[in-house]
Amino acid sequence: MTFDVVGFGALNLDKLYQVNKIAGEDDESFIKDLNVSCGGSAANTLIGLSRLNLKTAFLGKVASDREGEILLQNLEDERVNTEGVIISPEGRSGSVMGYVDEEGERALYVDSGVNDEIKLEEIDLNLAFNTKILHLTSFVSDSIHAQEGLLDKLPPSVKVSLDPGRIYAEKGLEDLSEILERTDILLLNRTELKLLTRNIYKTMEEEIDSLKNFDIDIIVVKLGERGCYATDGESSYYVETFPANCKDTTGAGDAFNAGFIFGYLKGENLEVSCVMGNYVAAQCVEDFGGTTNLPDALKLKGLLKDLNKKN
Repeated sequence: MTFDVVGFGALNLDKLYQVNKIAGEDDESFIKDLNVSCGGSAANTLIGLSRLNLKTAFLGKVASDREGEILLQNLEDERVNTEGVIISPEGRSGSVMGYVDEEGERALYVDSGVNDEIKLEEIDLNLAFNTKILHLTSFVSDSIHAQEGLLDKLPPSVKVSLDPGRIYAEKGLEDLSEILERTDILLLNRTELKLLTRNIYKTMEEEIDSLKNFDIDIIVVKLGERGCYATDGESSYYVETFPANCKDTTGAGDAFNAGFIFGYLKGENLEVSCVMGNYVAAQCVEDFGGTTNLPDALKLKGLLKDLNKKN
């Protein structure tokens, strides 16, 4: 089978506490509610793509514990192929404790567990090679080397999309160079772009220009409530977001990735792909959890129909 997108990243069980405010140093806040859901950046994006009727599969690792069973079952329920998920007989599955305030802003604490014990020889290369796009997201520590090793073996026919997250962005261009050199689509937010380029440039355009040696085809900068900026070296667009009743920003960037990659694979131009990313992200933030409110293909087809009417 040839997949549309194979994701390679961490799998985490998310415990999201709704709080009155994010507590700072020597501060206190109180918990109003608790929502437990399956997460992990690449997994969230794959679930979004699966709901849009694309064929998806996951590369990752869980332990043989209750959390691992929940994470695997969730992917299978969402029609994400799990043949590439390694089940470790020891250790614990990854988890995240998150605190979400009344404005939907959040603070996250990651326990990576067996996520960071992936070795290249454990990876299902046949699955990884039989996809249109390999979508990478961050690990806390050692599993980045498995990603680098996989990219060395990856055939040129497979496109690579990367959402570095804050963890990889903080490594800087030099330490992340092996992955960036094989990246075709870079998806990151404004803060991550600043961190990746060591915050030494005055403008976003200068920061993007500093990446030109990596020969990345498309760079998309997610700007939150202001939408996004995207460039392919020839055309550049600022695309406004959709209005949304924001309850929780968890997974918004992953949701954007799903909409954008969907548009890209369907042959839409850069601007329309950004519109689709913004739409899926806006849907995501209107409920708690990273995948609860992700739209199906019917909603996105309706959006495309409306766009075509306007054009």
